[in-house]
Amino acid sequence: MNALTQLITPNNIVLDIDVSSQEELFQFAGKLFEGLYGLSSELVRSCLQDRENLGSTGLGNGIAIPHGRVKNLSQAHLGFIRLKNGIDFKSPDGIPVRVLVLMLVPEQATQSHLEILSQVAQVLSDKDTKELLFTETKLENIHQLLTAWKK
Repeated sequence: MNALTQLITPNNIVLDIDVSSQEELFQFAGKLFEGLYGLSSELVRSCLQDRENLGSTGLGNGIAIPHGRVKNLSQAHLGFIRLKNGIDFKSPDGIPVRVLVLMLVPEQATQSHLEILSQVAQVLSDKDTKELLFTETKLENIHQLLTAWKK
């Protein structure tokens, strides 16, 4: 079992969203996290944007892990979003981003939060998994890919 098993559900996986910018993506993410976890949409949007202003969370190959620390959050929350079309994320390779795992952690992030981030990066760098995350059409299969992955 990997750390994502408790953090990813089919409810927080959204496929083929039509946004044209980081700003629109973060607005969408704010509404998603507000609906799922009762977090302020504006708080989520600004948290993700503030972190992005420090440097791109784009990993390359069309993948990014936007993340941020949220005051008074009791536990980490994740979401998986695949975009209909890629958007500029200032990734090192310049490839537009289409696959994102968004992560919010408590303001006082711990070693376990760094481990979650590391595991997300490992899952997203696995060649076979990565290819399927770009093409799979069923939420349940995306969920299975993310939660069943092992080193």
